[in-house]
Amino acid sequence: MRAVADRLRLRLGDAPLVRDREIAATYAVDASFWARPPVDFTVVRARDEADVVAVLDEAQAHGIPVVPQGARTALTGAACATEGSIVLNVEDLRGLDIDPVEGHARVGPGIVTAELKAAAAQVGLHYPPDPASVDSCTIGGNVATNAGGLCCIKYGVTADYVTSLEVVLPGGQRMRTGKRTAKGVAGYDLTGLVVGSEGTIGVVTSVLVRLVPAPDPALTALATFDSLDAAVRGVLALREDRHRPALLEFLDRASIAAIQAVGDFGFPTGCEAALLVQSDRAGHAAEDVDRYAATLAAAGATEIAVADNPSEADLLMRGRRMLNNALEAKGGRLAEDACVPVARLADFVRLGQDISARTGVEITLSGHGGDGNLHPSLFFDREDVDGWHRAEAALAELLRAALDLGGTITGEHGIGVQKRPYLVWELGEPELARQRAVKALFDPRGIMNPGKVF
Repeated sequence: MRAVADRLRLRLGDAPLVRDREIAATYAVDASFWARPPVDFTVVRARDEADVVAVLDEAQAHGIPVVPQGARTALTGAACATEGSIVLNVEDLRGLDIDPVEGHARVGPGIVTAELKAAAAQVGLHYPPDPASVDSCTIGGNVATNAGGLCCIKYGVTADYVTSLEVVLPGGQRMRTGKRTAKGVAGYDLTGLVVGSEGTIGVVTSVLVRLVPAPDPALTALATFDSLDAAVRGVLALREDRHRPALLEFLDRASIAAIQAVGDFGFPTGCEAALLVQSDRAGHAAEDVDRYAATLAAAGATEIAVADNPSEADLLMRGRRMLNNALEAKGGRLAEDACVPVARLADFVRLGQDISARTGVEITLSGHGGDGNLHPSLFFDREDVDGWHRAEAALAELLRAALDLGGTITGEHGIGVQKRPYLVWELGEPELARQRAVKALFDPRGIMNPGKVF
């Protein structure tokens, strides 16, 4: 790649190129367990849109693969370098301009999601998408995967808030999608095409997002159950409430055991499932959580705790926030996601438990119960390659189970590399062919994030 680096240096100067190989290696991988840097790649840290244009012009002219990336929090391999590629990092594109009159924010793809949320809060507004990695993931990555998070039951996902994008296509052509106004139906919805495309169409350089009025500080109720069916009855009943919760999280018994193994967070020993539910409705959060508690009791909850103030609410949420650390402490794991119809949640968890018992692969199933999006973790010894492959085989069974229940193989993580073999199960060959054809319209030489998704 010396020739590629030399040509890029002539166009960009030395500053954007990462010359130190050890530092460059950190940009070559994302957060997926098996990620390893290739031998031959070049890293460019774009300073502005002009750098992105220059890189994509050079790449198109010479047929060089380009891997767009931000904070590299992806769990699927979507942001990993491929052999002979240019890794185009856009973390430094960090513009942030809020228009409180229109309720919009124009942001660069490198803005960390938590920074956007904090800036919106300062002017009495709210950016609702709330991925678990909110303190480290970037808006560009959220757009690439159509990230969701803990509050989707009330607020939806990233796509529900992106109204316009500026994208650089292969060859350096700039494209603007969407609209700045409240309404607009001129032409096809190319914004919707780019959101969730995992860097396979172009590089997003600017995002216009919709903001909403700031909610009240959330209050929380925690309920535990001695059966999966009772927990799912609780989920379904809460979804029917005319004031839906802002958050409705589900923990299975294996997840609860993992949390309790690192500290006592108040979950009773032996419970089958737990639900955490929140309201942030302005002026009504307290009455909402009291009503939610009564609903959960009627559904069969065995124990219920209700927060009277935000500090108590945070204490009840501590166990859920500890979950990722607790699961990481168990060793090697595939951290995945799948989404099923909410009414089939208990069936999905039971199928996962059956797969675990039959294969010997430990599996936890927890996540966003309010929208049916669970995050299975499948565990193996980091030094045991065969164990890793057994976990992958168990994952394939679990994803097939999700599809058989009417669900999808990914709710918010995306396909990347890890789930690429299973995409045909969900879409079928004719649909895959149509999607490849759409990609080819924007990327005729196939240089954008090759080997990812398709």
